[in-house]
Amino acid sequence: MSHLIVHGGTPLSGRVIPSANKNAVLPILCATLLTREPVRLRGVPEITDVKKIVEVFRKLGSEVSIDFKTGILDVHHQHTHFDAAVDRLPEEMRSSIMLVPGLMARFGAARIEDDVKGCTLGAREIDPHVEVFQRFGADVERLPDGLVLKVNRQKLSDGLTGRLKANDHWTDYASVTTTENFVLCAALAEGVSTLTNAASEPHVQEFCNFMSLLGAQIEGHGTSKLRITGVDQLGGADYSFTEDFHEIVTFLALGAITGGDVRVKNGAPEMFPLLDRTFAKFGVEIRHEDGWSRCVTNGPLKVKEPFTRNILQKVEAAPWPYVPVDLLPIFVALGIKAEGSVMFWNKIYDGAMGWTSELAKFGGHAFLSDPHRMITFGGKPLSPAEVESPYIIRVAIALLMVAASIPGRSVIKNATPIRRAHPNFVEHICELGARIEWVEGD
Repeated sequence: MSHLIVHGGTPLSGRVIPSANKNAVLPILCATLLTREPVRLRGVPEITDVKKIVEVFRKLGSEVSIDFKTGILDVHHQHTHFDAAVDRLPEEMRSSIMLVPGLMARFGAARIEDDVKGCTLGAREIDPHVEVFQRFGADVERLPDGLVLKVNRQKLSDGLTGRLKANDHWTDYASVTTTENFVLCAALAEGVSTLTNAASEPHVQEFCNFMSLLGAQIEGHGTSKLRITGVDQLGGADYSFTEDFHEIVTFLALGAITGGDVRVKNGAPEMFPLLDRTFAKFGVEIRHEDGWSRCVTNGPLKVKEPFTRNILQKVEAAPWPYVPVDLLPIFVALGIKAEGSVMFWNKIYDGAMGWTSELAKFGGHAFLSDPHRMITFGGKPLSPAEVESPYIIRVAIALLMVAASIPGRSVIKNATPIRRAHPNFVEHICELGARIEWVEGD
């Protein structure tokens, strides 16, 4: 288990270039299974989930080369093979479920392992994904250690030629991964498929852009309704990832919470109006100039009082175009530091807010109202502490943020989840002036 030693109290300043978004990289990497043509991806981050998927590709006979120094990954699935009775997908990694559509399209069968969960964000069901696979023609068999999905394919004179069948679907909620799985299935399906209540986060839009580059026929990018016309085959591509808006927000927040001056490369400021307004609730101004974003503070952070006097300032997180739930912990850290009270509302996950006890170890005042809502009473005196992170990527980062704002030595135990999403994250922070180091321990 990896821990972080944080010597806080130093204002962070300088420029930083974010890595690609894990939530765009992983579905795009899974999407390459749909084509037999070579694909080159540029800007691939050195994170554990990427390494796991690359290892699966190699075990299945695909040609893969990756140079993490340059971020260039070449993959060719020309000679890929798969046997649902033998081959296994990566466990303890939510994104492995997005390998299923490619396997069904190529081999007529796939597996879902029992432990496809990812971060500990409460109940993360697989039923919406299974329902999508069934609607495209998959039969599901439950095994002791997972599920096997098989597609009924007609045996004709020229071999197995059956395809997934197009359909219209309306999801219960705007799930990112369910939306991506629907697109992956529909791209090569026979006919026209429509998805209502589709997710539209920036990384979903980037994923759809990549699919279009392969030759997928997708209408409705960035909206809640997608229309996909299936094609016979997809081609190759040479694709460069954009900057991760999660990292952009995180680096800006680190500058704000430490009283520094951080500039972050940002090629898509048009995605930031609501995020800019959310920063403003804590007294932080975000400026976008010449492809860079900058945090500006005037003295200690202070919560902006609402004009409606009988309510708390609040940050509500839900599917895009709301504030993303993945970023809610980052703003919680600002709430602990800023003078004033804020209610944080996670409208998706039940169980992602139960880390108030760790904030209390710093001296932070936070009250968990229910599984979805937390209130911070910020501006209290804080002191260094040893805290333990749950297995949630940006909760570990939020605890690091609080520690970085406090003079003295703090320890973030079990900070390993950070490495799942952010390569060289600590190195980037240290380049801004932080004193942080990884240590191994029990």
